[in-house]
Amino acid sequence: MKAMILAAGMGRRLAPLTNQTPKPLLPVAGEPLLVRQIRQLSQAGYNDIVINLHHLGVQIETTLGDGSALGVNIKYSHEDMLLDTGGGIVKALPMLGNTPFVVLNGDILTDFNFTDLPPAFTADTLGHLVVTGKPASRDHGDFNVSNQRITERGDDWVYCGIAVLDPKLFANAPQGAFSLRDIYFSAIAKSQLSAQIHAGHWTDIGDLNEYAAVRDSGFEKK
Repeated sequence: MKAMILAAGMGRRLAPLTNQTPKPLLPVAGEPLLVRQIRQLSQAGYNDIVINLHHLGVQIETTLGDGSALGVNIKYSHEDMLLDTGGGIVKALPMLGNTPFVVLNGDILTDFNFTDLPPAFTADTLGHLVVTGKPASRDHGDFNVSNQRITERGDDWVYCGIAVLDPKLFANAPQGAFSLRDIYFSAIAKSQLSAQIHAGHWTDIGDLNEYAAVRDSGFEKK
């Protein structure tokens, strides 16, 4: 199974740090966050990785190269204009193939074990999302979950930015820029999403305060 890391965003809420450094390359415990994520994926057997690029993407490509130094094979999906999370995945689909793939937001720090992701779907499932309890920093959650299925939009659980998605989920996706959430909400209405609860560490590094909280502490390098 292949994996895709979403790394194209501007990271405006982390300015001025992201004025000269792409958010996924900001260091956590002395290592770029993106490198840590690639190590986590590789240790779980995901060695074919696609990364989408836009803001300061040359820095990411220069840092990682073809991935061989990290024991993986990296391909890049270059976006001349930002396509948001959904549009970025659609553009990269030819690199991801016709079978389910892992998608990972490039701005999360977590101890999630990627070997726990399902290797296959049931017939009624086109996406599997990892969720966690709503942190104190969030006013609202994303979804409600029942019997390991995402049942509706709600406040009980927060999406971790980790999922396994079937390309068929994007069969009727729009062209250009759009949010992956649009795809998720449509799939929820058709009962096509399963859920997995992560009870360990998870931080969405969305602003300077969240970054400061994990920059030096983090946890052990993988």
